[in-house]
Amino acid sequence: MANYKILFAGPVGAGKTTAIRAISDIPTVSTDEAASDMARNRKPATTVAMDYGLMKLGGGNSVHLYGTPGQERFDFMWDILKEGGLGLVLLLDNTRSNRFKDLSFFVTAFREFIDNTSLAIGVTRMDEQREPGLELCNEHLRSLGLKCPIFEVDARSRRDVSLLVQALLYTIDPGVVEDV
Repeated sequence: MANYKILFAGPVGAGKTTAIRAISDIPTVSTDEAASDMARNRKPATTVAMDYGLMKLGGGNSVHLYGTPGQERFDFMWDILKEGGLGLVLLLDNTRSNRFKDLSFFVTAFREFIDNTSLAIGVTRMDEQREPGLELCNEHLRSLGLKCPIFEVDARSRRDVSLLVQALLYTIDPGVVEDV
């Protein structure tokens, strides 16, 4: 029986909490509090420590899902949550004005972790704004020296988020995906 740990990161409002809720097989733990800064322009509450869920795999294996706070002022939690993690799911909100700046920021913030583990990217809210498309995101990733799976996802969809997690797990160990 194996336990895996993956992180969800990204800017405020990208869908980290929602994605974990969508795929967790247990009630999730959330540390949302009323937003007191610029985050309140995006949503009324924001994660201040972490979100937690569990995805059960076949054979008794499981994936522990940890969502990081999106605000940089809580970046001390990023370091704590990275401990023992096998990979990072980066969620990006396509309606934000500078998605590539968000992409560069989070890749830089988690670069050592990404270089030692794996990365998969989900772009949310593309139903509201199609451009820039995934190809431009891929080009930007290549300019950062990275190549990873990138998908359009609806963070509310168990299927979409599950496929994103499967892609991440496949880059780590192709045998794990058979259990998902």
